[in-house]
Amino acid sequence: MPEIFTVEEINLIAIFDRRDAGPARSALIAELIDAMGDFDEEELLEIAISALEKLSIMSDADFAAIKFFPEYGELED
Repeated sequence: MPEIFTVEEINLIAIFDRRDAGPARSALIAELIDAMGDFDEEELLEIAISALEKLSIMSDADFAAIKFFPEYGELED
């Protein structure tokens, strides 16, 4: 799968992703939507909207397959 998320979107996802709290994609979407009301910066809101659009068109399996962050051992290479 090509890199579909921007660095900014990945950083935002890192803040709200709760893969250990159940269905990851739907939980992430809900977390982002809930938080958007508190975003004061237009740019942050645009990043969230863009990430939500991408998350909404992918399947749970596709989302689960994305490796957003390297494993600790991979950083040593």
